[in-house]
Amino acid sequence: MQKTLLPAVVLLILAMAGHGLAQTLPEPAVAGLRYYYPPEKVEPREIETDICVYGGTSGGVVAAIQARRMGKSAVLLSFGKHVGGLTTGGLSHTDGGGADVCGGIAREFYNQIGQRNFKPSDAEDVYKKMLADAGVDVHYLAHLDKVTKDGTQITSISMEDGLVVKAKQFIDATYEGDLFARAGVSYAVGREANSVYDETYDGIRQPGTGGHNFPTAVDPYVKPGDPSSGLLPRIVADGGVPGEGDKAIQAYCFRMRLVKGKDRIPFPKPNIYDTQQYEVLARLFESGADPRMGWSIDTNNHHLFNGAYFIDFVGGNTDWPEGDWVTREKIYQDHANYQIGVMYFLTHSPRIPDEWREKFASFGLPSDEYQDTSGWTHELYIREGRRMVSDYVMTQDNCQGYKIPEDSIGLASYNMDSHHCQMVAVDGAIRNEGNVEIGVSPYPVAYRAITPKASECTNLLVPVALSSSHISFGSIRMEPVFMILGQSAATAAAQAIDDQVTVQNVKYEPLAKRLLADGQIIQYEGASKGPISPKTLKGVVVDDRDAKLSGEWEESNHIRPFVGRGYRHDQDQAKGKTTATFATKLKPGEYEVRLAYSANGNRARNLPVTIQHAGGEQKVTVNQREKPSIDDLFVSLGKFHFDEQGQVVVSNEGTNGFVIIDAVVFVPVDEN
Repeated sequence: MQKTLLPAVVLLILAMAGHGLAQTLPEPAVAGLRYYYPPEKVEPREIETDICVYGGTSGGVVAAIQARRMGKSAVLLSFGKHVGGLTTGGLSHTDGGGADVCGGIAREFYNQIGQRNFKPSDAEDVYKKMLADAGVDVHYLAHLDKVTKDGTQITSISMEDGLVVKAKQFIDATYEGDLFARAGVSYAVGREANSVYDETYDGIRQPGTGGHNFPTAVDPYVKPGDPSSGLLPRIVADGGVPGEGDKAIQAYCFRMRLVKGKDRIPFPKPNIYDTQQYEVLARLFESGADPRMGWSIDTNNHHLFNGAYFIDFVGGNTDWPEGDWVTREKIYQDHANYQIGVMYFLTHSPRIPDEWREKFASFGLPSDEYQDTSGWTHELYIREGRRMVSDYVMTQDNCQGYKIPEDSIGLASYNMDSHHCQMVAVDGAIRNEGNVEIGVSPYPVAYRAITPKASECTNLLVPVALSSSHISFGSIRMEPVFMILGQSAATAAAQAIDDQVTVQNVKYEPLAKRLLADGQIIQYEGASKGPISPKTLKGVVVDDRDAKLSGEWEESNHIRPFVGRGYRHDQDQAKGKTTATFATKLKPGEYEVRLAYSANGNRARNLPVTIQHAGGEQKVTVNQREKPSIDDLFVSLGKFHFDEQGQVVVSNEGTNGFVIIDAVVFVPVDEN
């Protein structure tokens, strides 16, 4: 039987006037570590304000500050005991916030703390000072209970402790979209099928592809080699159909601050310590695989075994986005027990080689940070929750430059990035599924992506859990971007108040003018080699997406430029079993046939290409280690006469390196 990590449970009977609820909460994994603090009493009280920001994330903090700078009264409601979200609860450096893409209040903040090796407590101190200087009214332990609406307008929101906030405009700055969900706004959870938005990286992935995979075969069964013994925890037998959608979301973890020195706190034993949860780690060490230990002051999942298996609690977060506070508390403690247990296991288990146990034990938790939570960060890394669905959805086309909105309110610039979503048993071995790491150039985020549908809510803006597909959100989900969008949201909210219009009817030109005046960067001025749209090329283009493929081709876009959304490669495997046929209808005539590819030293020198034309077929050999001679992207395969059909077949038979397919272009000779 597969074991489930179940927390020990204590019953907390709370005298909550008007609620009469008996809350069942798990014991903390270590002293002081808790997500949800139920109110000890209910005290009815009411606040009226211009702009109410629900969510104490970095985006929420900046939104509240900007609201005050716009001359509006503002209330910031934080779910926990802290403000700043992940920026003050785990990060010691941040991605996606370079000075050429990140301005405004976000730049003010990073100019004070830096973007590398800052202390989370220092970051929170800066945030608190900025909030105080702006005159923001901040309330902690604000747990949303009810949303009251009049038609499409939110009139007030109520907290469990009796606080009611009435406002003209509301901003949902939570990672999970808790406010917009209760306000009746449409949303998505999980991964869309690729077909929903015509994407290629969104849905279920082929297990074992995409990076951060197991360096060697690791048995998935409780009793090695015996399927009847059941699967180890959180490993599934069926990962679904690649390209289809599901409810899986990328894994969560606690972003650890690890330190060395005599004052470090040794890794504690968690309240629930189930060694079967670490069986995969033990088997990895026993396999002799290189652990590739990369621990540092900011330690993430990829810092052991290259992210194959470490602190991400893969599969343990499915119920988080739509869970109530008690459900989330249980999931939070499951994550904490697991991850704290990982560190204890690595430093105490006899199944870990002595030399490695000593290396791991040289690290510990900081004694000068997170003192109320036993040296452990209070913030679970919510990489993805609900995502609003509005009239404009940010998708892969936005990330890769094919779709450029005219109402930009800030730039995103990080990879389309997803951590593992599942661990799947395939042919007697564990394979990770869900990882994506696809580079992008800086691109604009649309104002319409932070506004709900007008039929659902007209005085709410959503700068964090904004309208985006799973894979697009994987790029947008960086703390600097949330700060940028939070500032833009507050600016728009103030403008909506001044102009007495709905958020959907805010005029973009004055909004953009004010954003620029406040130092926001809404257009990218730097040089970048983005994707090349097939529409801009001469001739008839057949992209790799439109080719007929046989065998296993892996998608990529790591080397630029390229045609379309990226290119594919044969993984330098299964030689003779992988082909790509580029076929199209043509007007009779003579054409120059060009092959697009990105050159690299690991490519095939002897790629066989067959051109099928009116007179028969011609075989050509291409050296893909050499830079293409036409626009650094194309090589000519020759000139041929075609009747009504053109076809080019690329094969990996006998090739001595990676085979790259990007596009084939048939250029009429009279257009050259």
